[in-house]
Amino acid sequence: MNDPDAGSVGATMAQVTVIDHPLVQHKLTLMRDKERSTANFRLLLREISLLLAYEVTRDLPTELVDIETPVAPMRAPKIAGKKLVFASVLRAGNGLVDGMLDLVPSARVAHVGLYRDHDTLEPVQYFFKAPAGLEDRLVIVVDPMLATGNSMVEAVELMRRKGARDIRALCLLAAPEGVKRFVEACPGVPLFTAAIDERLNELGYIVPGLGDAGDRLYGTK
Repeated sequence: MNDPDAGSVGATMAQVTVIDHPLVQHKLTLMRDKERSTANFRLLLREISLLLAYEVTRDLPTELVDIETPVAPMRAPKIAGKKLVFASVLRAGNGLVDGMLDLVPSARVAHVGLYRDHDTLEPVQYFFKAPAGLEDRLVIVVDPMLATGNSMVEAVELMRRKGARDIRALCLLAAPEGVKRFVEACPGVPLFTAAIDERLNELGYIVPGLGDAGDRLYGTK
């Protein structure tokens, strides 16, 4: 008998890439450990962001340019188009963006200030600033935790209203509820994550997760 939900599940996962590289999974496991120090958590997040950025930018368009090596002239590939934009969902998004900038130092950065209302779990905007010319740039929206999915959806919508047309979303960890919400609200926007965990708890935290990424990154509670 055919499963009526099989088609929708397949469509959902076609939009989602789980980055299962062994180094990514190893570093994520270290980050989950509640005994991990703030300094070490911060270092691991910076390291894992490089690996995640490598995957999310895997298919960037290139063009051939003329150069001269110390041995001979040649035509070699170079990234084509305008500079990328990394859109950081504050505050924890900065922990990923800092590492991504090590890989793509010429990228522009947008900042999206959102906090989650603890009663409604809905995002509340308090700050937004983005570079000009988003319609001609690839925009990668970055937030370590995709829990309910509401903050990521709101950030994507803000970037769209600013003119962005080519958008990708990147998170470190996701809950199934957040993935479902994101895919339904943002069809056609590719989502990249290192893992999809079991569920959300009654407080809206990912289980087993790694706690509050912002608190662990900055040593706050």
